[in-house]
Amino acid sequence: MAQTKDLSWDDCVLPFQLDASGVRGRIARVGPLLEHILSRHDYPLAVSAMVAELVTLTALIGPTIKLRWKLSLQVRGNGAIRTIATDYYAPETEGGPARIRAWASFDAERLVSDRPAFDQIGEGYFAVLIDQGEGNLPYQGLTPLAGGSLATCAQNYFHQSEQLPTRFELTVGRSRLAGDSAEHWRAGGVMLQTLPAQPRVLAEGEELETADILQGAESEDWNRANMLASTVEDIELVDANLPLPNLVYRLFHEEQPVAYDRQGLHFGCSCAPDRVRGTLSIYSAKDIGRMTNEDGIVTADCQFCGAHYEFDPRSLGFEATLDAQGNPLPPAEHAAQ
Repeated sequence: MAQTKDLSWDDCVLPFQLDASGVRGRIARVGPLLEHILSRHDYPLAVSAMVAELVTLTALIGPTIKLRWKLSLQVRGNGAIRTIATDYYAPETEGGPARIRAWASFDAERLVSDRPAFDQIGEGYFAVLIDQGEGNLPYQGLTPLAGGSLATCAQNYFHQSEQLPTRFELTVGRSRLAGDSAEHWRAGGVMLQTLPAQPRVLAEGEELETADILQGAESEDWNRANMLASTVEDIELVDANLPLPNLVYRLFHEEQPVAYDRQGLHFGCSCAPDRVRGTLSIYSAKDIGRMTNEDGIVTADCQFCGAHYEFDPRSLGFEATLDAQGNPLPPAEHAAQ
């Protein structure tokens, strides 16, 4: 691993393991990536804070999954903040960066400035979706919105769906960097998770419970690691000048920490003209006609990156008959493209 002083510790995730307590973890710090995502939208403060929290959770959870394509986190509620969604795309090359994108929808008239942001999501669910790509069925896990934060919802998901005790410590906010008069969004977080326990032989009719994972010394180890994680300070999680390996050692030096290679995080959106065109291919010519504006074109905007697309309506829908050069194509051939 390169010398820590030679690396940038913004927009990256550092995996580590605590050998003395059998706990694995991640530390993530996001700065320019978060600013890049939020600068594409004019979100109110409460909405931006929730997007920042979900982006940080996505950065921490993504590397823990043996992922071939995409992890998505979604939050949906009946409150003023209706939807928050993030996508994490696995690195395309060994040691390469992962890509993250995010967006939110909200009802501005229902937002209350002095009410906690999480409470303004209302009743709903926290969803984890894993898509391993073509030929694989997507996985979806849901847990109710509860506990006062998205971090708690994520902990509940791992407890219920994975039966792995998991802990998150997050901080999100705006700050001024040295020599900069403008405020910028920054966030950071720590994730701890028990290593899967060794399987034991069950008696007939006995079911393995989550409590079985945390018995005896293992429970003490987990509690001790949690107490150490709780000592992390907000400034440590967002300070761009503090190398993450140094922070791991400061927090867990008594637990024999081992830090591994960091993973970079970049903004990345999968939208493209061909993808948008493919999405519109499910509509009939009549539907496309309704989408056509006064200028005779169909427009589409990406919710994640804000990209704007314009199409000739004759080239859209399942009845479209034109190729990219404007030449007639039979419907079957159009679908194959």
